[in-house]
This record gives sequence, structure tokens and C-alpha cells, in this order.
Amino acid sequence: MPLYRLEDQLPSLDAPIVIAALDGWVDAGSAATSAVAVLAEHATRIATFDADALFDYRARRPVLEIRDGRPSSLAWPELVLRHARLGGRDILLLSGSEPDDRWHALADAVVELLVRLGVRGWISLGAIPAAVPHTRPVPILGTESIPGLLRGGVHAGPTGLMRVPAAALSMLEMAVSAAGIPAAGYFAQIPHYVTGEYATAAVALLRAVERHLDVELPRSDLSDEARALRVRLDAAAAADESTHAYVGRLEAMVDESRQPEGDDLITEIERFLRDRSGGEG
Repeated sequence: MPLYRLEDQLPSLDAPIVIAALDGWVDAGSAATSAVAVLAEHATRIATFDADALFDYRARRPVLEIRDGRPSSLAWPELVLRHARLGGRDILLLSGSEPDDRWHALADAVVELLVRLGVRGWISLGAIPAAVPHTRPVPILGTESIPGLLRGGVHAGPTGLMRVPAAALSMLEMAVSAAGIPAAGYFAQIPHYVTGEYATAAVALLRAVERHLDVELPRSDLSDEARALRVRLDAAAAADESTHAYVGRLEAMVDESRQPEGDDLITEIERFLRDRSGGEG
């Protein structure tokens, strides 16, 4: 049985580009999914993947709404491909929950679907926690299937060999690339001390996509949310001496164009937590 269902009426597509973001492993601060959600505000659903085959509902339970003591609705996790016309270009938006099961079958289905739709390129969006301050521009790391795909001053990296737990998004990017579709990825680094949604990184990812596609994209309320968040983070840092000092150390690293090594990052985080707890624990 196919893993996806196409809508009865499909749009006429001219060299479409896929922008993909999944929640979970590489979506720190919900930055990537927030960016794609803005692009999808007026998008049309063209394909839906089989949720029953992809999700473990005990690990990712549907959300139940109870109105006046009566169960009224369930919101199920989903993975959807939508179409939007943005900046004069056909954009396909693959977004939703990261699947729990059948990753290999999903990759085959996605490649089949994209070839069927004549897709000419793939852009992954993600976000990872890092030792960066909220007071500096959001750093963007890139991935590319062939040299020269990344734009806007973003470089592939970091250099050298890294081994990290994989995300379904990265698996899909590799499968698409193996099928001959050029694939690139933009991954925002967000301050590891920030909790909740981080609109600042979502805006940075939208800017990266704009530079990649040479188009202008909507922001919705993300820019206003980013400015309000900056005010709250500045106030929180100013109110706590150890937090203020820690942010200052991160600023110095960025200003020196030095990204901390793994051991440095651990040391910085341990010092930050120790200072906040008054040296205990």
C-alpha cells in the first residue's frame, strides 16, 4: 500500500522546490517548523502521508479537546506536503511530526512523490541548541549535496567528522540527494539557555531561504515576536549577575569568531549551572 495519498486536483507546477521541516530532534525552539508554518498559511494540501503507518501513538499521543466535560475532538500527528506560490515560485512545503516508524519506506515514498511532481531542489530547515548568545545574529550552519549549493554566505560545516543521532529530516535529505535532486540544509544555532519557541531563529531561517531562492517571503508576526523575546531575554540576563556574565563570555567567543569545542561547551554549561546554583551540585 502507498504511504501517501494525493489530492484529486493537483496544481500545475513549474520547477518546484521543496522546503522541509519536521518537529522534534533538529527543531530546537520550534524555529524550523515555525518558519514553515508561516509559509504554509495560505498553502494548499496536495499530499498526505499515512499517519497510522508512520507514528507510534503511545509515544506521540493525539491531543484530546474536552469541552464542558465532553470529549469533542482529537488532533492527530500528521505529515503533509503543501503547495504555495511564493515570490513567483512554486514551493512545496513538507512539514509535520517526525515519524516514529518505517523511515526507509518513507524515504522511498518521498523520493517517488517528488520525482512524480518534477521537483528541482530540496531545502531542509532545522535548529540546534548551541553555545551562542541571544545578543548576536543567529549563526546558520549548512549542508549541501554538492559544493556550491549554499548561498548567502552560509558555508557547509562544521569541518571534520561528526557523529550525532540522526533525524528523519537528514535521512530524507540524503535520500533525495541520492535520487539526483540537489539538496541543501540551513540549521540555525539557538542559545541553549533559551526555553520555548525562539522566533528570532525562525526569522533567520526565512532570511536564509530568501537568499537561497532570491525571493521575498512573508514573516507574519515572527518579527514582532522576535523583538519582544529579545526584550524579555535582555531583562532576564540583566536581573541575574551569573547569567549576565555567562552571556558576556559567549559574546566574547562570537566576537573573536571562535566556536567552542565540545569540551569547552561542556565546561561553559557546567560553570553557568554552578554559578546559578551558588556552587552547589
